[in-house]
Amino acid sequence: MSTTQSERLRELLEPLVASQGLDLEEIAVDSVGRKRVLSVVVDSDSGADLDQIADVSRALSAKLDETDAMGEGEYTLEVGTPGAERALTEHRHYVRAVDRLVRFQLTEGGELVARILTVDDEGLDLEVPGVKGRKATARRLPFGDIDKARVQVEFNRRDKSGKHDPNEHDEHDENDENDENEMEEEA
Repeated sequence: MSTTQSERLRELLEPLVASQGLDLEEIAVDSVGRKRVLSVVVDSDSGADLDQIADVSRALSAKLDETDAMGEGEYTLEVGTPGAERALTEHRHYVRAVDRLVRFQLTEGGELVARILTVDDEGLDLEVPGVKGRKATARRLPFGDIDKARVQVEFNRRDKSGKHDPNEHDEHDENDENDENEMEEEA
């Protein structure tokens, strides 16, 4: 049985978020002055657009209004997506980051920056960029060797031929922009 407010809120809101075709990634309640802020981060394999964010925000707001999950007093509900430099903590996060550049903190110490090529149940197949004119190399990284991982923003990404890809302005799209996809409602 969950005891913290965040756990109770997760139990209440996760089915509602899932019914909208999204995953509930994070939930946090923070105090800002005299007000409280309930931050909900959602995502899906195909990302979340502004319409989906608005729909889930309205659904969550209605659910919270009919319960006492937030207790007495004012609060602000913020619903958004993880953002461009998201931390990878779940298997689905790694799957969503295929073809993205990621900075890995390794359990044995050190770090590695590489592009995720494929993901399976045991780990990742990576492409480690070449340094000083050397070719990129392939590497296998088991999940057990990863302490932390975070997607990196890339500017001026090159395609496989080494030319700038005009379709990839900075390696993330509008679905990754937390600021653009955030909806707020006063409760």
